[in-house]
Amino acid sequence: MAITQNIEFGIAGMSCSGCSGKVEKALSEAKGVLDVEISLDDAKAIISFDPDLISQNSVLKIVEDKGYETSFEKKNVSELAANSQSEPVADAGTTNDGTLETLKFDIAGMTCASCSGRVEKALAGVAGVGSSSVNLVLENASVSFDPQKTNPEEIAKIVTDAGYPATFQAPTDDSVVKFDIGGMTCSSCSGRVEKALGAADGVLSSNVNLALEMATIEFNPAKTDAATLAKIVEEAGYTATLKKEAASLEQGEAKLRLEKWELIAAIVLSLPLLGQMFSMISELGYHLTPYQELALAFPVQFIIGRRFYIGAYKALRNGAANMDVLVAMGTSAAFFYSLWRVVTMGMEAMGQLYFEVAAIVITLILVGKFMESRAKRSASAALRELLGLRPSIATVLKDGEEIETPIEAVRIGDVVLLRPGGRVPVDGKIVSGESELDESLITGESMPVLRKLEDPVIAGAINGGGVLQIETLKVGADTTLARVASMVEEAQVGKAPIQKLVDRVSAIFVPVIVVIAIITFSTWLLVGGTVETALVATIAVLVIACPCALGLATPTALVAGTGAGAREGILLSPLNGRAVLTLLCLTKPAP
Repeated sequence: MAITQNIEFGIAGMSCSGCSGKVEKALSEAKGVLDVEISLDDAKAIISFDPDLISQNSVLKIVEDKGYETSFEKKNVSELAANSQSEPVADAGTTNDGTLETLKFDIAGMTCASCSGRVEKALAGVAGVGSSSVNLVLENASVSFDPQKTNPEEIAKIVTDAGYPATFQAPTDDSVVKFDIGGMTCSSCSGRVEKALGAADGVLSSNVNLALEMATIEFNPAKTDAATLAKIVEEAGYTATLKKEAASLEQGEAKLRLEKWELIAAIVLSLPLLGQMFSMISELGYHLTPYQELALAFPVQFIIGRRFYIGAYKALRNGAANMDVLVAMGTSAAFFYSLWRVVTMGMEAMGQLYFEVAAIVITLILVGKFMESRAKRSASAALRELLGLRPSIATVLKDGEEIETPIEAVRIGDVVLLRPGGRVPVDGKIVSGESELDESLITGESMPVLRKLEDPVIAGAINGGGVLQIETLKVGADTTLARVASMVEEAQVGKAPIQKLVDRVSAIFVPVIVVIAIITFSTWLLVGGTVETALVATIAVLVIACPCALGLATPTALVAGTGAGAREGILLSPLNGRAVLTLLCLTKPAP
């Protein structure tokens, strides 16, 4: 079943038939565009296209690339089912009043295009689904459906039964998106991501936080979308995935475990080389053969240290330089100089090699990286603890039955059953029963508070000994707990004025260090130093001058400070400037 989507929008700047013809030709040649109608007199276009082949934003961009401005006069989205002869038939996905609901689903397990195709095929077979668009990169699907014929739970179940676990996302503000960014190693990386996003069409603002490895982007949904923004980040040399708290936590733990084992392996391989250095200083006579040194240094340099080469390649491919470039240049110079000595001199090269420099430098940097990763995770622990107060499952009462429902699937108006000792899953009001609730983690009130019929309750509060039925009034991002967590996160990702200065310095830091290293090498040779002396001095400049602390100190301090405050019940607003505390007022809520 083919799906056709129609949009109507205004075009500003067309002054003659040549203009309209140019626009019509550009659109007609685009893959996925089925029909084009351009009206010069009305300055508008009506386009029919296949959303599986081209997006609405791409259609608009084609017009804008020709030098004209687009604006929506009316958005007429009609999902037309077509038979094999492409003759339109009645739309099975619309309600009696012609409206559809659209939700996004997170879909796990997709590894290739055939997976996303199977998901689309499964969705197409759901009665009441008007259209669906599956994005393999972002691992989600946008589904338009008739709420009178199907529901999100049924759609998610069908996709899950097809072999791909699916959960639907609560509706959010489409103009703000958050990505987990992978591959950033220093402040010059975060600055480059922010610069790439800032230059993208339709992006209103972008904020990249190195400590949290996250980007928050505000954009105009009429000009761009999340998939386009993710592609921009990837073209800059980094990975971007939509932020999902549970997935981010699991990925962070897996990454920390991998770094731990790589560090252990690097230490084990580097210890004999380090022992040799101390032996030479103490004249103990212990020395490895050149081939033993090569065998120990090679896996540290190219297997465990591959991350630095990958990072350097991505940075240089995009015309920039970062910390990885410094590390790769410095250690490679030591390694390949030593390798040349082994090849040309054989056993006679003993005592004239620098394999231990390359291996030990990489090992020491990995120690710093591991400590850095642990600091990032502990700094953001407060936000995870806040979100952990929210139950993942709620017991919803429907037609007298108790249904265990994921918290994301609870709708406003649903009645939730809360048993003694459980946490309140949603913001709402009590419609049956009474009980004492412990709200201390949210309100600061140390004593349990009696809540009766029609009283409000807050998600995250702990129930006492009563059984309650709660009518849902707020879910997802609208709950008090979610707003508190959002406030903490906004404070963490915000940039203090000093951080903006750091970002400007970091942008030119690496190129300056490379120039200094070249000057150092040349100067040593000019004053009569040996190649070995010049090489060691150059490596020292390249490796020691890594801008890790420069870029991480301020954001990590902000994350740690706001997190510590949140654990103590102190919430800080985004830190956009300096403030001085002049009055502190403490009060005890009445019982």
